[in-house]
Amino acid sequence: MKILVSALEHSANVHLKSLKKELSQTTEFIGIFDKELGESIIDLRSLAIMGFVDAIKKLRFFLKLNNDMLKLASEADKVLLIDSSGFNLPLAKKIKKKYPNKEIIYYILPQAWAWKPKRIPVLEKTIDRLASILPFEREYYSKDAPIEYVGHPLLDQITEFKESLESEVKKVVFMPGSRRGEISKLMPIFREVQKELDVEATVIVPKHFSKEDIKEVYGSLLGFKTANDAHTALRDADFAFICSGTATLEASLIGIPFVLTYIAKPVDYFIASSLVKLEYIGLANIMFSKFKNRALHPEFIQKDVTAKNLLQAYKEYDRSRFLSDSKALREYLVHGSSKRVAEIIEDRDED
Repeated sequence: MKILVSALEHSANVHLKSLKKELSQTTEFIGIFDKELGESIIDLRSLAIMGFVDAIKKLRFFLKLNNDMLKLASEADKVLLIDSSGFNLPLAKKIKKKYPNKEIIYYILPQAWAWKPKRIPVLEKTIDRLASILPFEREYYSKDAPIEYVGHPLLDQITEFKESLESEVKKVVFMPGSRRGEISKLMPIFREVQKELDVEATVIVPKHFSKEDIKEVYGSLLGFKTANDAHTALRDADFAFICSGTATLEASLIGIPFVLTYIAKPVDYFIASSLVKLEYIGLANIMFSKFKNRALHPEFIQKDVTAKNLLQAYKEYDRSRFLSDSKALREYLVHGSSKRVAEIIEDRDED
């Protein structure tokens, strides 16, 4: 079977690798994905953008790429879209119009429930199988929508969890993100925090960054160790300060107490805050509040991201409650998603 895959983000490709292990060896990927999975039509590094402004600047580039994918769809038996709704939903519409009988599967759905509910009818009309990774997502769709909760993909990658915490915090991980803009905004604040803590401090650096990139973007790393493997670093840590993103949910599931920090470009933040009406920005907090009616971890956004606020949150943290809440979140999500999505793609009955 030949599948047209559209997986633009790094996190999407981590989950795609888990999914590939569950698919038949005869399954072939074409389209956009990590080079480790086959011959992608583009290098994923050229797709990196941060916020609305960057997206607008690269609009022509993405329109051409979208059309290239439409042409490639003629060769595919099925279509698999993963996350990246700004690119994948327009692509789905084009494919459905040109090839109405070609099955389209959407894995890791657009968060239409959060900021564009009008997209939900479009998704129901355009997508043949909606593979949801959020237990509460189903309630936002119509009764007959082709949507199913398949589990959460991070539970395919995470197999070891914290069962207890050290009495003292000795190792702290700082994760300022993977994009240059967010790193340059958070590192000066993280340096201030690190200087006040008597701990072993580790900062996570993307694997593809050169020594010159690190010096330019991170500045002085005096007092920090560096690491590339976020998962291992989190598992071995006692506490973390993390830029908003998938890593916050990963830490929540592993059981690592942390504080979420997020500084966006002013224009991007203004646009996002006017569109999204949510109490929290961290996905773990959004999910946890669905069944506990409170946050799992602290969040600091924009001007509230200060060394003083982060240090105060660190000192006041109830780490024992966080660990208990982490276990409750895992029970809520139940299991990983790769096996079920593979069954959907290959029309296999659920075991």
